[in-house]
Amino acid sequence: MNSNRFINYSICLRGLFLLSLSLFLGGNAFAQKTIVAGAVYDAETKEPLPFVNVAFQNTKTGTTTDIDGNYRIETYYASDSLTATFVGYKPKTVKVKRDQAQDIDFFLEPGAFSLGEVVINAQDFEDPAEVLLKRIINNKPINNRAKLDSYEYETYNKIQFDMNNLGEKFMERKLWKDMEFIFDRIDSTNEKVSLPFFLTETVSDYYYQRQPRGRKEIIKATKVSGINNASIQQFLGQMYLDVNIYDNSIGIFGKNFISPISNYGGAFYKYSLVDSMYIDSKWCYRLDFQPKNESDLVFKGHIWVNDTSYAVKEVDAQILESANINFITDLKVHHDYQEVEKEVWMLVEENILADINIAETTTGFYAKKLTTYQDFVINQPKEDSFYGGAEYVVVESEVNEKDEQYWEGARHEEITTNQQAIYDMVDSLKTVPRFRTYIDIVNFLFQGYKESGMVEYGPVFTFLSYNFVEGLRPKFGLRTSNAFSTNLQLEGYVAYGTKDKRFKYMLGGQYFLSKKPRHIVGAYYSEDLELIGQVPNYFGRDHIVTFLTVRNPQDRLILNKQFRVFTEREWFTGFSTTLEYRHRDLAARGAWEFEQEKPVDDGIEIVDLGYITSSEVSVGVRFAYRESFVQGEFTRISLGSIWPIIDVKADFGMKGVFGGEYGYQKLTASVTDKIPLGPFGTMRYALQGGKTWNPIPYPLQFVHAGNESFFQNNRAFNTMNFFEFVSDEYVSLRAEHHFEGLFFNKIPLFKKLKWRELVGVNAIYGNFNEANLEEMLLPEFTYSFDNRPFAEAYVGIENIFKFMRIDAIWRMTYRELPRTQNFSILLGFDIQF
Repeated sequence: MNSNRFINYSICLRGLFLLSLSLFLGGNAFAQKTIVAGAVYDAETKEPLPFVNVAFQNTKTGTTTDIDGNYRIETYYASDSLTATFVGYKPKTVKVKRDQAQDIDFFLEPGAFSLGEVVINAQDFEDPAEVLLKRIINNKPINNRAKLDSYEYETYNKIQFDMNNLGEKFMERKLWKDMEFIFDRIDSTNEKVSLPFFLTETVSDYYYQRQPRGRKEIIKATKVSGINNASIQQFLGQMYLDVNIYDNSIGIFGKNFISPISNYGGAFYKYSLVDSMYIDSKWCYRLDFQPKNESDLVFKGHIWVNDTSYAVKEVDAQILESANINFITDLKVHHDYQEVEKEVWMLVEENILADINIAETTTGFYAKKLTTYQDFVINQPKEDSFYGGAEYVVVESEVNEKDEQYWEGARHEEITTNQQAIYDMVDSLKTVPRFRTYIDIVNFLFQGYKESGMVEYGPVFTFLSYNFVEGLRPKFGLRTSNAFSTNLQLEGYVAYGTKDKRFKYMLGGQYFLSKKPRHIVGAYYSEDLELIGQVPNYFGRDHIVTFLTVRNPQDRLILNKQFRVFTEREWFTGFSTTLEYRHRDLAARGAWEFEQEKPVDDGIEIVDLGYITSSEVSVGVRFAYRESFVQGEFTRISLGSIWPIIDVKADFGMKGVFGGEYGYQKLTASVTDKIPLGPFGTMRYALQGGKTWNPIPYPLQFVHAGNESFFQNNRAFNTMNFFEFVSDEYVSLRAEHHFEGLFFNKIPLFKKLKWRELVGVNAIYGNFNEANLEEMLLPEFTYSFDNRPFAEAYVGIENIFKFMRIDAIWRMTYRELPRTQNFSILLGFDIQF
């Protein structure tokens, strides 16, 4: 089965799904300018008529003819009809093709114009707030900045963090010994007494082009208190903090908040028209909005809207304390928009204040963000090559080395005395030994390594473990620290099994040929036991917690003597390739053997193969369009991409090369994605397929990932045992939908607990050619697929205590096999907002 076909199917299905959803939600295409020109004549004399009113019907957009009767209207705010009116003549209306340029002449017939009788019935009354909202929504494609062919501007971004909920007892703790000076800058202007401790400023240029679509941000300067990391600097510009009020849903802290002017806002908000006034010489209406359900991800507040264009002038929005979001007790957003050119409205200032607390009585944080925009350039596109490549956030060299004179001229507004003091305070803290000790403790808890000069010891959580093959397993590991080198890392470990009386070890290292672009080479040799087909979860195989939480003994392990050498190159952000050579000697350890049928004179004999040897070259390609990372010196954490992530890997077994016993070709491909669906939650899916050519022993085939732990695993089949199914070609699908409290918010108890619901399904189907059995027999309790897929379905509750989830999982097929777990309740962990 060709796995590439499944990737194509996935992309097509995703496109059809999003198209259907956009139609269901009433999505609008971006508007273009409508240009109408022509003249107005007397229908009888054919003489031109000056000073005739020509306007789009049901709008305030129009003009008057000149002395020669000519007119021209160029606007985004067109309706589908154009009307000409003049005293002594009958009005005339003609149809207009919106978003196009066209010539329309009017021939007005002389005649009197009188108003007919108007009768108003109570049942015809429509709430003015609803009328205004409809006009705002109808004009969203026009007022959304994405309508423009291109735009660019300079952004100034300032982010500040303050500790809040500070009391005298907190400030008198011994924790702060030798650091009391930090409390000299206490701020009492907010609702809670706070202490500023982090500040960053960024200046960048942002560019956007509609066709062909392109965007780019160039970080020109950053000033950060205490952090000097290029990957973090990318997140300090505008790109990763971009909020567009015209979107139906607004992504904040990974959650999909419903915009107050969403196309389906009426299902989530109550509106009222309360005021009107001039703002910056623009007549505006004030529209207040309140949530219908206080647990939905919505706002309360008001917007000011221009009466002519129905463009948003100002926004003041705040989430409710009862909203189903963790750790955020308050969030306030203020936007200010200006008409920077005729009929072009742009955001010029954004203020965000978030109050972040783990619990009401604990010390929390204020997160403050101010972003201002200036120097707008509208519809002056750059060459397409300017937007080339997938690198859309560019950090210029020496961005951290700008002097104070530069910042005085670059800031869009001055910083306060207290804000300037934050830089001085952090510099002073870094010289305090106690503070450095606290930082070491935090790093140890998160990474599991203890730094000591040029080496680090760890990970501590694997220093002692147990399994049924090795018995008690003490282990000691170390690696070089950044003090040794930030380009070369050497690492290794040694372990010993008290039951099998055997040492295991690993030794190797990796070296950065370049960090921009990322280019690594590495080599490792190891002799250790492993569980083929197991995928990483919360705890590794040699974590002490693993032994305590497995439902079946780990008594079928494989001794792997492995040498590998590799190189990895990232050509641009999101696109990387790997090339690897791997040599493996594999042997069964524990309650099983590698067995093969051998013909003998009187029939068939089962023999133990002992070791099998493979020698293979692997080529991998990974494409995650505009993926973002937080990166350390040697490791980095992916923050994902808004686009599907594609992985392809090809393995080539080389018989006769360095003792390799098998020649084969093996291909694996996968696509994963996370699709936000606004008020309906988030859908996550993973589609994968693989195929092997030529018969080989099953440990070299696809051994599908099972799970025998009490903890759920998103990358495994949770009701499948280890080594239960193997194949030489397969396709699998995992789909999980997070409703984000869509239904639970209607249940008072669940609403109070802020629990959230999820559902999911995992399925896999494959084949296993009988020729593979000539190379090695399948052991007991290991099977190939018949004419059925393996499938499991589950429902779950997440956000329990803000970090736990519980899944109830049903095995749907192959329930008759021995040692199966047809129903499981598994625990998981996931810290999220």
